[in-house]
Amino acid sequence: MFKKLSIALLIVVVLVGGSLFLYGWYLAAHIDQRFSARRWSVPSKVYADTTLLYPGQRINPDLLKAKFAALGYRNVSRQPAKNGELQIAPNEITVFLNDLGTPWNNRMGFAVRIAFSDGRIASMVRTTDGKAMPILELEPEEISLFFGAERERRQLIAIQQVPEHLIHAVLAAEDSRFYQHPGIDIRGIMRALVANLRHGAIRQGGSTLTQQLAKNYFLTPARTLRRKFKEVLISVIIEFKYEKEEILEIYLNEIYLGQKGTVAVNGVGEASYFYFGKPVKELSRAEAATIAGLIKAPNHYSPYQDMARCLARRNFVLNAMHQKGWLSAEDLQSDLKAPVNAVGFTVHGKKAPYFVDYLEQQLNALYRPEDLTSLGLSIYTTLDSQVQSAAENALARGLERLERMKPELQRSDPARKLQGAVIVMQPGTGYILAMVGGRNYSVSQYNRISQARRQPGSAFKPFVYLSALDAFSPSDMLSNQPRTYTVEGQTWEPQNFEPVTRYTVSLRTALTMSYNLATVDLAMKTGLDHIVDTAKKFQFSTPLKAYPALALGAFEVIPLELARSYCVFAADGVQPYPLSLKSVVDEKGKTLEQKHLQIERLIPPPKAFMMNFMLQSVVTAGTARSLKSRGIFWPVAGKTGTTNDFKDAWFVGYTPDVLALVWVGFDNGDPMHATGASAALPIWADLMNSIPGYISEAGFKVPPGVEKRTICDVTGLLAIAKSCPQPVEEYFLADKIPTERCTLHGKSGLKDFIRGVKKLFDEN
Repeated sequence: MFKKLSIALLIVVVLVGGSLFLYGWYLAAHIDQRFSARRWSVPSKVYADTTLLYPGQRINPDLLKAKFAALGYRNVSRQPAKNGELQIAPNEITVFLNDLGTPWNNRMGFAVRIAFSDGRIASMVRTTDGKAMPILELEPEEISLFFGAERERRQLIAIQQVPEHLIHAVLAAEDSRFYQHPGIDIRGIMRALVANLRHGAIRQGGSTLTQQLAKNYFLTPARTLRRKFKEVLISVIIEFKYEKEEILEIYLNEIYLGQKGTVAVNGVGEASYFYFGKPVKELSRAEAATIAGLIKAPNHYSPYQDMARCLARRNFVLNAMHQKGWLSAEDLQSDLKAPVNAVGFTVHGKKAPYFVDYLEQQLNALYRPEDLTSLGLSIYTTLDSQVQSAAENALARGLERLERMKPELQRSDPARKLQGAVIVMQPGTGYILAMVGGRNYSVSQYNRISQARRQPGSAFKPFVYLSALDAFSPSDMLSNQPRTYTVEGQTWEPQNFEPVTRYTVSLRTALTMSYNLATVDLAMKTGLDHIVDTAKKFQFSTPLKAYPALALGAFEVIPLELARSYCVFAADGVQPYPLSLKSVVDEKGKTLEQKHLQIERLIPPPKAFMMNFMLQSVVTAGTARSLKSRGIFWPVAGKTGTTNDFKDAWFVGYTPDVLALVWVGFDNGDPMHATGASAALPIWADLMNSIPGYISEAGFKVPPGVEKRTICDVTGLLAIAKSCPQPVEEYFLADKIPTERCTLHGKSGLKDFIRGVKKLFDEN
């Protein structure tokens, strides 16, 4: 009988042992697969463009200080001594730059003193050797993340980057015998059992770091014997297959350490920035102990939840480190006195949200959504965060000003409020520097820059005048008389915005003062089909029809496309593709996607200059002349726009270096009773005054193929010296230079002038 029982027991042992071996082999394969493949889904980070600083550059001090704050620089009262420190004085900033690593530039951080004078950077010198710096590049600012379903932030670190005192703090808090046990710690389990029995409650846990890793990586939170058994088995297998250093590295990158709004903070690399605003290698002993103390219950001990609990837990870890011999008595007393100086945080929505949405559309053509949320890509964009802030602030102030001035524009329903939109671009590259698609992204995600279709009103007129340059010159005369047109059996009688007394005006004056009657006259003489063909070259995606009302902007356009079209004038006739993306880099620093400039020449440089020169007249003497009273003294070209019933107000203004479009209106088309000059233009001026670094005093260069002549402002003919009372300088295309001299103030006298005017009216 005994022999039979022994055989039966042996069979049971063999079967159980074999089953455990096979199950262990299965788990080992599963662990291998999990650890050898991508271990974490790391969100892709979206960055604004880097910021360049150089002596002589105009700056906005408030925006520059906000830029340093957004980049995580910390104010200190002493001379900055390490990365990310900043000291601000009345006329200078001393900063220890962070390391820079982008696809186009890599450099180590260093200390530099930036001095200011009269709104400009006066000098930039290294503090170590006094060497003058001709240019500085600040690191790009993170503006958004593409999250996966888990919504986790994680900054991966190698074990070599972790300071020894952080490792000691973690081991003291969670598993002091990590380097002695094989995955499970029998002594630790027994110690915890005794302590819990003594207190009649759960006071200590017996799980090792390896068990915690096994639970987080492979198991559910369910508290069952079966799950605990699997946890123990997996822990032993992990310890058998991997070195202690590798296990510790995985644990430090995996552990949950708090919550930033709806986003989980995982790993000590991310926690170091979240709580103390610095890389993990710069953590002090007290800071390391604070992070280690969070592991037990991150949100319970968080300094953002309860500072007293956090401090007590931090001190518990410091004492544990001392007991294990990892912290001297002297250092312990010093660290126990240290305050917990958490940097603080605010839960924001993504920065530049309309821009990020537009960027995502471009990215979706290149990458799968799951790649963006898991591959940890670095996405470098064209956005200038200082320009973006200036645009957002200018729009908010402008709309509030309008509502104060005109109480009838106020709406209690946030979804029905007065709206606005701003786009800022570099004309030569197509880089989108800022995009504000609406007043409040949390209320409406509808992007009025890239999605809306609105009538441009007079903002479309430059394309009429461009078309006319094939046959006319700026000094040619147009009829500004009322006239009735018949369109598909219906009569149409355009009106000027205000009554006028000049019934014959030059082409330049008609554009400068935005005369509707003269513009329609020019359109009919130029040919409506020709104007439509010209506009199509500018790649408007909305339909345009050859009706007389086309000349006054009666057909809808997408604001982004209108801004892009004006870029052609500023960029010497070349049309860029609107770019939000510069490059995409993987975790290893390899560039995956490099966006090259896409440009196309639409008009020759002489024609582009002619449009710039005429549109400068709009600013100096026409409907946008109020810019001067708003502090805009440098050369600017632009055009206002107002639609029927005051439903839309526009201003598009530009220099060779920067272009900005502003639109104001109600989504439902309610009238504003405000013009482009009174509603949109002040927002544009506020924006440009806030970004002095983009101001260019050089103006537009005169290209070959354009010549200057002095003409009589009354007749538009070549002026006669000492005879014409109002001579003005005018530019002409080389093949359209006038040869006829003034007939009103010359020998031929008044008769010839009257005869010419009568002929003009007869033709109309």
